[in-house]
Amino acid sequence: MKELLYICNAHAGKSAVKNKIADIVDCFIKEGYHVSIHITQSRGDAAQIAASRGAGVDRIVCSGGDGTLNEVISGLMQLPETLRPIVGYIPAGTTNDYARTLHLPVQMTKAAEIAMKGEVHAVDVGRAGSNYFNYAYGFGMFTEVSYATSQELKKTLGHSAYVLEGIRSLIGTKSYAMTIRWEDQELKGRFLLGMVTNANSVAGMKGLWGEHIGLSDGVFEVTLIEEPQTLAEWPELPMKFLAKGSSDHLVYRFKTSKISFECEEVVKWVKDGEFAGSHAQVTVENISRAVRITTKK
Repeated sequence: MKELLYICNAHAGKSAVKNKIADIVDCFIKEGYHVSIHITQSRGDAAQIAASRGAGVDRIVCSGGDGTLNEVISGLMQLPETLRPIVGYIPAGTTNDYARTLHLPVQMTKAAEIAMKGEVHAVDVGRAGSNYFNYAYGFGMFTEVSYATSQELKKTLGHSAYVLEGIRSLIGTKSYAMTIRWEDQELKGRFLLGMVTNANSVAGMKGLWGEHIGLSDGVFEVTLIEEPQTLAEWPELPMKFLAKGSSDHLVYRFKTSKISFECEEVVKWVKDGEFAGSHAQVTVENISRAVRITTKK
């Protein structure tokens, strides 16, 4: 019999998954799987379980937010590529950025069906030191919103919590003196934001890179926002940032498979909406087609 490991974060989002576990597992059983269930107990638990048990199953399905999926993928990246099982994702978080990119429904039983019958695609995974990420790694305004927003506020206001924190983060945003290098390019300056992404939606903002993002093309989409030098330039920032796919003075957009950041001070970094540590130097690289995941047909 085929083996399936179901990893569930019952506290994600508004905890709605608690009432759906039986229906979700029933969907797996009907597809001929012997199901093992693990309810996560603490931060990092999903990664440990995926790493220790992933090689022994045919498929892993996780329910939770993007942070839960990040843990599962991070755990599987500890295994040789040939031993990594197919991954299914049932989004149950607050914003579910990566789920939007994968075209997964918010209805959990429908997402469970896709985890069983959807198309299997090999997708890129990002690595920054010991951190892995599925769709976003960055610093500065907007990137700190997710982990700085309390779980209770997320549950009460849902996506509105991110919007409120995002607006507030624009006031008095700190900039960082950095040297940024990619391929044969180098950029020096003070930056308000740096995002290395592989998704159509980041922090609830859709389509900043256009509608079509290659999840297995071996490159990331990079967005950098430089600090304005004059007061007159500040009002231009929102429009430049929201101009889909464009690159201009103050807002830089480009694609690359590897990029390094060197800062004169320690910077707080975020991966897939979760805190990723404080570092003055970071190198981010693309691991092409590292994991297989089910998406909507």
